[in-house]
Amino acid sequence: MANPSPPRKATEPPWRTEGTPEEPPKPPPGGRRMRGGWWSLVLTALVVYLIANLVLSFFNGRDEPTISYTEFSRQVDAGNVSKIYAKGDAIQGQLKKAQDDPEGEGTYTKFQTERPTFADDQLWDDLTRHDVTVTAEPVVQHRSFLANLLISLAPMLLLVLLWVFIARRMSRAMGGGAGGMLGRKAPPRPVELRPGTKRTTFADVAGIDEVEGELSDVVDFLKNPDAYRRMGAKMPRGVLLAGPPGTGKTLLARAVAGEAGVPFFSASASEFIEMIVGVGASRVRELFAEARKVAPSIIFIDEIDTIGRARGGGAGVGGHDEREQTLNQILTEMDGFSGSEGVVVIAATNRADVLDPALTRPGRFDRVVHVSPPDRGGREAILDIHTREIPLARDVDLAQVARTTPGMTGAELANLANEAALLAVKRKQDRVTQGDFSEALEKVQLGAERSLVMPEDERRRTAYHESGHALLGMLQPGADPVRKITIVPRGRALGVTLSTPDSDKYAYTEEYLRGRIIGALGGMAAEHVVYGVITTGSENDLEQVTRIARGMVGRWGMSERVGRLSALPGDAQQAYGLAAAPQTLDAIDGEMRRVVDECYEEACRKLRDHRGQLDALAEALLLNETLDEADAYRIAGITRLTKEGPEA
Repeated sequence: MANPSPPRKATEPPWRTEGTPEEPPKPPPGGRRMRGGWWSLVLTALVVYLIANLVLSFFNGRDEPTISYTEFSRQVDAGNVSKIYAKGDAIQGQLKKAQDDPEGEGTYTKFQTERPTFADDQLWDDLTRHDVTVTAEPVVQHRSFLANLLISLAPMLLLVLLWVFIARRMSRAMGGGAGGMLGRKAPPRPVELRPGTKRTTFADVAGIDEVEGELSDVVDFLKNPDAYRRMGAKMPRGVLLAGPPGTGKTLLARAVAGEAGVPFFSASASEFIEMIVGVGASRVRELFAEARKVAPSIIFIDEIDTIGRARGGGAGVGGHDEREQTLNQILTEMDGFSGSEGVVVIAATNRADVLDPALTRPGRFDRVVHVSPPDRGGREAILDIHTREIPLARDVDLAQVARTTPGMTGAELANLANEAALLAVKRKQDRVTQGDFSEALEKVQLGAERSLVMPEDERRRTAYHESGHALLGMLQPGADPVRKITIVPRGRALGVTLSTPDSDKYAYTEEYLRGRIIGALGGMAAEHVVYGVITTGSENDLEQVTRIARGMVGRWGMSERVGRLSALPGDAQQAYGLAAAPQTLDAIDGEMRRVVDECYEEACRKLRDHRGQLDALAEALLLNETLDEADAYRIAGITRLTKEGPEA
């Protein structure tokens, strides 16, 4: 091996226990031959052989033209024949001077002819009189069968050499031997860092302190395994990181390996899957074998739900498809740990609910760590990490940015910092300002601005639509404060009203959710109150309203008629019609309509009662196109309430 494993202080016990399959023997130096490949090669060689024989026969036939016996007699009488060879009635000969080919294809000196059986000429006397030599060997020496065979096999040998050369090059590139042509890759190696590059540690991770606490046990075990063995404690064989995308699951796995200072094997679950059944299981065996050689080490499998979904649903014939075989091999390998190898498997998934129960049972992934989006303090710490190398102006307040980004994950915050830096570069600034962060946040949350010229009537209708959203958000008790209103087209929207809470919310009351529905229906209600029409601009609002109302009635027990039960699945991908009885689904639909209709009537009533404020906001939007938080509340004549009291 290119990188031999370090010597072990003590002999390790066998890593496999009862019931686990034996490790497959190594292929011979020449590698495994591809089944069916030799048959195709023999067929190709046969075709090449036949073509070569035809070509050689064609050229051999043109070397000695056949002439008539009359022409032969004429050449003998002219004394132009130097020697002949006869076998039966067939005659071969050679001329002293070249003659024109009777077929008109150049000249010839060697020839062949056939003496008629009825000829009674004195051929021997004529030959003797003109001093023609009668030889005992053929005048035209034909190649032997062996020579013809070798010449005809030359193209085939070239083809074989070319095929062997290409096969060896491919096998070297894909993991040795012709088995590489079956999709086998080179044995996995630990993730290597460039010289001088620091490894990721917990210092590079922020906002998820409670997760760090759970994973610090793994780090301590990898650093001090003997202390755990003396106490008879066994470290969890696998740690499953579950959480939404972008929360830092891969970063956490790297940080664990960096803190412990052990090799880190990283692979995506999709890399194990191949069209050929059995290749994925072979790769899993190789991965675990390599990790054991350099133990203590960490194996990280990203997106494990790709192969770890519950078995039995939608599988191939008999359930023996490639995905299930790969999953079975992972289960077998994790069962093979004796606890002393020092190999910890960390996996990440966004869909922990669809994993096979055999994967999450104790003894495999027996510790599940939920990685949630960070809170306000965590967001500030994450922004601080991602702005280490970004020159910030003095007016930048990362705490303020963290307050206005509730629900954003670490990846989204990293993107926000990068967008702010890109804006500063475009503006040819030396430092990133608070304005750059504000504009970058608008771009991330609302979408990029579009240069769209709207007719004046549509522009005015859009202004009333957004003013309806904003005004109801200001009037509704406990609603999220309005941060910005704009009628500048962004993304797919003709206008946007941005509302975010002052602090993170983890539980929602029925009053708050109704306020959300009323605010979302504010645009449609404003168009109805002012113009008496409804446009397609409320499509996204209605989707949001439907989602909230369905959750209130079918999942969170906020309906007296449906009762205190969860009748609908939390997963939107699950079939809606299979979740409850038809009568229950009818009751849910009826209650959803009731809730939405009540909220819509209240929205229309409030806008009629505060029509003057609605008109003032719409006119200000038509004049300025964008209103920030302070201007919006001032124009509407509403005092924004905070936890500390009225805001000036």
